[in-house]
Amino acid sequence: MKKENRFIVQRSLTQGPITRNMLLFALPLMCGNLLQQMYNIADTWVVGRFLGADALAAVGSSYTLMTFLTSIVLGLCMGSGAVISMQYGGGEEARMRQSVFQSFALIAGISLAVNLLVYLGLNGILWVLRVPVEIRPLMKQYLVMIFGGIFATFLYNYFANLLRAIGNSMVPLVFLAVSSILNVVLDLVCVLVLHWGVQGAAIATVFSQFVSGGGIGLYTLKQFPELCPRREDCKWDKHNLGTILNLSVMTSVQQSIMNFGILMVQGLVNSFGTVIMAAFAAAVKIDSFAYMPVQDFGNAFSTYVAQNYGANQPERIRKGIRSAAATSAVFCICISVLVCLFAAPLIQIFMDPSQTGIVAAGVHYLHIEGACYLGIGMLFLLYGYYRAVNQPGMSVILTIASLGTRVALAYLLSATPLGVTGIWLSVPIGWALADAIGIGYYFKNKKTKAAA
Repeated sequence: MKKENRFIVQRSLTQGPITRNMLLFALPLMCGNLLQQMYNIADTWVVGRFLGADALAAVGSSYTLMTFLTSIVLGLCMGSGAVISMQYGGGEEARMRQSVFQSFALIAGISLAVNLLVYLGLNGILWVLRVPVEIRPLMKQYLVMIFGGIFATFLYNYFANLLRAIGNSMVPLVFLAVSSILNVVLDLVCVLVLHWGVQGAAIATVFSQFVSGGGIGLYTLKQFPELCPRREDCKWDKHNLGTILNLSVMTSVQQSIMNFGILMVQGLVNSFGTVIMAAFAAAVKIDSFAYMPVQDFGNAFSTYVAQNYGANQPERIRKGIRSAAATSAVFCICISVLVCLFAAPLIQIFMDPSQTGIVAAGVHYLHIEGACYLGIGMLFLLYGYYRAVNQPGMSVILTIASLGTRVALAYLLSATPLGVTGIWLSVPIGWALADAIGIGYYFKNKKTKAAA
């Protein structure tokens, strides 16, 4: 079914051409997440170009921390979106509205609690991350401001996942585009005109986040009344709450474990000094930007599977798996070639070419990571699949396998003559192990069902 009122196309993924519909649904997600990266890309570019290596190291290390914290909220929003998508696919409108009420109240409360805890524990966080003394004041200035955007991140991601759950991926893109452009403009004004330093970059980001979060929330309430809970929906149904908690909490755990592992690696990177920190900050931005589209394709695939799972269409799910795997593989191979070929120019976007040590370290990172995007592409599909078929625990297992391997090998190999190269090598090894486990479990489960 398509709804073309309200100027935005809304799609049901339970019918029609499989590959075409997945790509059309995924395209706004990809564009949206690329724009999402502009928040931090803008901060990184302005800070790296105009405030120097120390400021870049502080902002880059802060980004890893914020990614971990927001992953808690993002995971909860993604999990609740999966529940709502299943109910939408199954035509359970009353339960869907009840899920909206319960999930919003639950995640809003958790977001506020996270916000309070990180402010109270800021000094301890900086100590755990092994932030160099010379970087600590700048990082603290940035974090005090950027932490204010956690609730705004919740608002945007909750309503974005809510709309995507019913097949509407364009509205989140529109609001994100506006706030991303706003963030770039404000970054330049706050840093170059007002001379507010790293605090100015953080203020620009937080203000833009509230524009997107508040805007999409108000729009959804006004334009999609069918999603708004009625008086009779505002109650705590234990069974429905259990379903939401199962998917939301497990997805949040999966996202948090993934980013906690990255945070531990960041702490290890910090111990190698400012040059490696700055190189890592720039390279990770490029890395994330490069494979972000395939991550969003994995999220689109998850919505596709969830709707068809709710509609009890197993054959359509199987066809979708084959299509998604082929599409993801082609994209990952192409982007790997491009990143490896243009690693140096990409790093120099964020750093003055005269900083040869930082540029060389960043290029080295990209040559290792960039050659292996196929591994992370397949892993995103596996995460999306297991979340969509109500097996979030498997996503957690895959995350532990990937990040556990990464963290363990990073600490082991970095202590050898490999040094930081050992940290970079640990990443694709972790991806490969998790892929093998996830694919193996899928085929084993498939054979078991066939035998039964």
